[in-house]
Amino acid sequence: MNSAFLACVGLAALIAGASPAAALDRVKIAVVSSLSSAPAFVANAKGYFRNEGLDVDLVHFDSAAPIAVAVASGDVDFASAGLAAAFFTLANQGVLKIIGSGNGEHKGFQGIGYILSNRAYDAGIRRFEDLKGRSVAITQLGSALQYSLDLVLRKHGVDMKDVRLLPLQSNQNVASAIAGGQADAAVQSGPNIYALVNKGNARLLAWYSDELSQSPGDATYTSAKLANARPETVKHFMAAFRKGAATWDAAFLDAAGNRVDQPSAPEMIAIAAKGLDQPEAVIRLGLTWFDPQLRIAVADIQGSLDWYYQQGMLKTPMNARSMIDFRYAIEEK
Repeated sequence: MNSAFLACVGLAALIAGASPAAALDRVKIAVVSSLSSAPAFVANAKGYFRNEGLDVDLVHFDSAAPIAVAVASGDVDFASAGLAAAFFTLANQGVLKIIGSGNGEHKGFQGIGYILSNRAYDAGIRRFEDLKGRSVAITQLGSALQYSLDLVLRKHGVDMKDVRLLPLQSNQNVASAIAGGQADAAVQSGPNIYALVNKGNARLLAWYSDELSQSPGDATYTSAKLANARPETVKHFMAAFRKGAATWDAAFLDAAGNRVDQPSAPEMIAIAAKGLDQPEAVIRLGLTWFDPQLRIAVADIQGSLDWYYQQGMLKTPMNARSMIDFRYAIEEK
């Protein structure tokens, strides 16, 4: 057996060994500037996507509404974000499908929160009841942030018509309006809130999880076209994404499900800080929670749909169950 033959055999073995990597399925995942993207960051950093045969590209967005359009058009393949009116319209047309839950609200975690500008605080605003006649900044109208604002205002006897909404299109614009005093209050996610509060540019009013238990509407979704044409890709994505969510939760919960940091917490915080380009101190204070199996509470999604219809943002009543692809999704019982 000559050396040339052995070299050919060795080369063939190398090619064969390299074939799984060459066959990785390339997918694009939308991530937003909040911890709703934490499972994607974790699954990517820990190699869960690659273990499922996926080569992922994380595509950054600054708010949830444009993500629905990007998934529908095929510019990105998957997303886990707030469910805005744009999403529901496309889902009702059969273009988008929910395949899992998104981040939720859980005692001890900080998903969505409400902040006050220093100017408003100095003017005596301390409660939700004080927001009558005041301005509240959000990224976009028809978003989960607006829905969560209405829910908490109603709890405190305030009609949303009594506040002046400022849809500023991006978290950066909202932050600038709060820091500069152009907005009296705002609704944002944990990391965005602490980025302001820690610098003394805003005051924390409350966390949604301390006020209400109903989810304001986040989900993991894809296009119906991809769900039908590439079922194995969706299954592998959900396996990795669920593992990312479970790994995240395990770092911050004890055996009884209470908020207690575990030894893996620093690693998870570092991964999220890198993914969001935020200091670890900001991430540590603004943690959010995921159902470890990403189970869907259909009633909560239906609640969102009903609210959007009542607000005139959807033209017809819609059914949440018809928007969920139960080939991939797990329903919360």
